Amino acid sequence: MTIHRNEALDPGELANMLLLRGVELESIQGILEACSVRCLEKDDVLIHAGQPNHFLYMILSGRLRIHLELELNPIVILEPGEIVGELSLIDGQLTSANVVADEDCRLLVLGEKTLWSLVVSCHAVARNLLFVLAQRLRHGNALIWTAQQLQPVESYAVIDVLTGLHNRHGLDTLLTQEMRHSKQGGLALSSLLFDIDNFDSYNDSNGHRGGDRVLYTIARTLREVMGEKGLIARYGGDQFLILMPDTDARTAKETGDRLRGKACEAKIYRADRRPLPSVTLSGGLAQMSEEDTPVSLIAATKWALHQAKREGGDRLSLVERPS
Repeated sequence: MTIHRNEALDPGELANMLLLRGVELESIQGILEACSVRCLEKDDVLIHAGQPNHFLYMILSGRLRIHLELELNPIVILEPGEIVGELSLIDGQLTSANVVADEDCRLLVLGEKTLWSLVVSCHAVARNLLFVLAQRLRHGNALIWTAQQLQPVESYAVIDVLTGLHNRHGLDTLLTQEMRHSKQGGLALSSLLFDIDNFDSYNDSNGHRGGDRVLYTIARTLREVMGEKGLIARYGGDQFLILMPDTDARTAKETGDRLRGKACEAKIYRADRRPLPSVTLSGGLAQMSEEDTPVSLIAATKWALHQAKREGGDRLSLVERPS
């Protein structure tokens, strides 16, 4: 029986993962927390040969065995820390073997977007993946990448690995889609951009790891408060952009004020639970007009943020414009 669940990940287990060797786990905490854990019982089949596969699995505990045919003896046994599913995920071909639980197993599941976001953002992950691929050359043949397969890897990276939110690239696609949907349906759409006040000084005083903990905590707080009501992205650096579909500027400002308050109240800790200073946020808010493009809507939102900064920060500014 297969069970999917979210659970707190053991840093000791993660440190043993081949794909994560040499990686500062704090720097990718957000994306790891978004991954599910798949639990298999002995003899459960994880992957069937000849089927499409869109996931990479990291073995947290237990063992997997690889069979060319289920009736034949296994050709290899995979131990905790190893990965499986990477070849078919990367080359887009059908799976070439069956993967079966040799005993009860727990597997960390990475989807395509998650894997490519890690590869693009973390050189150690890219290096480790290349090492695995080099060891997994099928029947001694080199992996042949056609021009079609060799798309820019950056185009797959839509998740910010530190926070687990959409990144700028992922936002661009979502913004275009949401604006089109809102205009076609005659619905309001509001855009909110937050910036952490005096973040450069915070980094200077508390180090970049302290700054990363701030970004992670603010992202988690925004996600918890918003739930499924909006789309949140790390816009870049210390900025977070929130799209609120079917929400006018007045309602969006009430939501923005609540978000800003919760984020400023959030307790921030280092990985060893030592407390860090809290932060304040400035925000800019704009409602989409009928003539807006993605560029003009973001520009209006940025203008409102700059106005909040000019007024001293730690506040939310709304730009008045025709809807």
